[in-house]
Amino acid sequence: MGTTEGLDAERAARLAHLRLEHRDLDSAIEALRSTAGSDQLQLARLKKRKLRLRDEIAAIEDMLIPDIIA
Repeated sequence: MGTTEGLDAERAARLAHLRLEHRDLDSAIEALRSTAGSDQLQLARLKKRKLRLRDEIAAIEDMLIPDIIA
């Protein structure tokens, strides 16, 4: 296995981990919303973390999927 393949495997593993964390944040946000008197600051922090994860996921996907110019 070459270094490029190893790097791609690491990125794919990181991508899977980030997607799982993103889904977990979805669940946490919904659970927090459903509680009476939910902590708005905590909710905002979770949403911000979810957005950062989405950006990181998109960046890794861009690295793994090469641009093809037609």
